[in-house]
Amino acid sequence: MNETMIYGVHPVLEALGSDKEVDRIFIVRGRNENVDPILELAKSLHVTVKIVPIEKMNRLTRKNHQGVIAFLSAIIFSSLENIIDSTYSKGETPLIMVLDRITDVRNVGAIARSAECCGAQALVIPENNAAPMNGDSVKSSAGALLRVPVCKEKNLSHTLAYLEESGLQIIGFTEKGDSNISDIDMSVPTAIVMGSEEDGISPAVWKGCRVHAKIPTIGEVASLNVSVAAGIALYESLSQRIKKN
Repeated sequence: MNETMIYGVHPVLEALGSDKEVDRIFIVRGRNENVDPILELAKSLHVTVKIVPIEKMNRLTRKNHQGVIAFLSAIIFSSLENIIDSTYSKGETPLIMVLDRITDVRNVGAIARSAECCGAQALVIPENNAAPMNGDSVKSSAGALLRVPVCKEKNLSHTLAYLEESGLQIIGFTEKGDSNISDIDMSVPTAIVMGSEEDGISPAVWKGCRVHAKIPTIGEVASLNVSVAAGIALYESLSQRIKKN
């Protein structure tokens, strides 16, 4: 699948004002008053905007982009509040996967696939520093991103606080965790937090994790790939829920 690219001031404004999901916008570095309405509308819609050099824009397209290029999302984002309300109203136990600054589309796709297989109700990603929700992501997920709701949140720390208020335990997974995964009751309402490929869970998000868990390993490699770790955590939750029922 290829991403849908829109370029030019008016076409991008039209896309933002339509029912299309805009994943991210690139705007050329340097003052350009023509893009001010785009910046204002993108901010109100919580669409990621990146200011980039002209060379980056020209690599994306040689056509008359007028200093602005947008990419449409391959998915439609969902409301986390609606998902939590709906999950409880159906008598289900919430299982939410929170991805903190995971930017590789293959990792996100693999995590989404595991999340769908293990019954997670949603994936949560931040507005910035997240993998694009494009055709490559959907392909990597074997279509799971079209089945598992994805919620884009402005502030993950606030999101974790909301999930905790909604009755979910917040588990951050890292090799630095002080609890083994097998010692945690994951059959209860749970949010699993996974951090970036480079430096793990950010300090602000880490503070919102009430449980700090690790997956024991005996090899010499320092840590597991994030999508593998996410798959193990999701399966542990599924296994405990099956046994409980």
